Amino acid sequence: MAPSLVAALLCSLALFDLSQAAPSSTVDSQPLDSRASFVHPGLLHTEADFTRIKSKVNSKTNPWYAGWNKLVAHANSGYVPSPKPTVYRGTGSPENYASLYRDAASAYANAIYWKVTGDTAYATAAAKTLDAWSSTLTFIDGSSDKFLASGIYGYQLANAAEILRGYSGWAGLAAMNTMLQKVFYPMNHDFLVNHNGAKTDHYWANWDLANLCTMYAISVLSDNTTMANEAVNYFKSGAGNGAIQKTIWVTYTESGSSKILGQNQEAGRDQGHANLDFALLGVLAQQAYNQGNDLFGYLSNRILAGAEYAAKYNLGFDVPYTTYVNSDVTQTVISNASRGDIRPIWELIYGHYGSLKGLNASWSKQYRDLVVSNGSGAEGGGGDYGPNSGGYDQLGFGTLLYRLEA
Repeated sequence: MAPSLVAALLCSLALFDLSQAAPSSTVDSQPLDSRASFVHPGLLHTEADFTRIKSKVNSKTNPWYAGWNKLVAHANSGYVPSPKPTVYRGTGSPENYASLYRDAASAYANAIYWKVTGDTAYATAAAKTLDAWSSTLTFIDGSSDKFLASGIYGYQLANAAEILRGYSGWAGLAAMNTMLQKVFYPMNHDFLVNHNGAKTDHYWANWDLANLCTMYAISVLSDNTTMANEAVNYFKSGAGNGAIQKTIWVTYTESGSSKILGQNQEAGRDQGHANLDFALLGVLAQQAYNQGNDLFGYLSNRILAGAEYAAKYNLGFDVPYTTYVNSDVTQTVISNASRGDIRPIWELIYGHYGSLKGLNASWSKQYRDLVVSNGSGAEGGGGDYGPNSGGYDQLGFGTLLYRLEA
């Protein structure tokens, strides 16, 4: 396709492509999951990951040890959960969803602490939290924001449970699976199919992506191939803005490097939400990768193209921008709201693309380094980036968990 004159003048970048062409790489043509069994643990972290992490912690090697100290500050063997029968999120309801995101973050931190140290007091604490929710929660309600709760917090609970499933003292895995399948999955499915009764393009990409993260997480925790296929198929060809060619919908070739940059669907909205898209894309792709399905590589590393675009702009550099139009908005310029937002996103992104695959992810690396510097040597976790829900949107601790090289 011919270069966009406007984009070229804006940023000295060339060749944008509306990116609706058929997939061409070998990764693109991979079939959906068809296995009869899943790898466990196999969501955000595998057994090999924990072997690496233990080695770095035991040797007190930085930056991993600095990341460990971030997690230690959140691990608490005496943690008392606050489960609710109905979780409410959104205007017009008595919001109480903070209990869920705080408890999910605690269960995750305690499960990791146990996995690294072997201290069963922390496994017991994580189990107590998960069991409290699996035996209490029956419904998620509120405004349309209830679908954010069903997306963001379901995968967080599932990841804590996936780690803890190896603890012989926990008998609650089946109950957790039942709760996730009865409370979270129906909402994930309904939102992706019906979008709360709105037009398909009404909701921003992060809404779809969050629900995909939870759907895939539940599929692994419960060994449900059909559910895994549903999530992967939607990521590749879904109707809403969480489908990858709609999340990162136009690409450009960066002058000088010939690197592909991808404009994401929320770039004209604000950078906090634009970055959230990459937090969620990272979660979804990491979970799938650990089950042998490389969504990171899909469409010639489309997630990397989007991450590099977002990172470059948030580091203060100009990027091209194509006017975004849907049934609700026309956004003619990229938004500078929340530009430079500091969140624990970039260790996972760079760890996969830069360290593991050796690809050019230089802007993601620079953004990672900025976040790490801001955190005194490591990415933090839930609550380190604010006390409200935005501070818990990511499980975090990426320096400890995803860093592959110093």
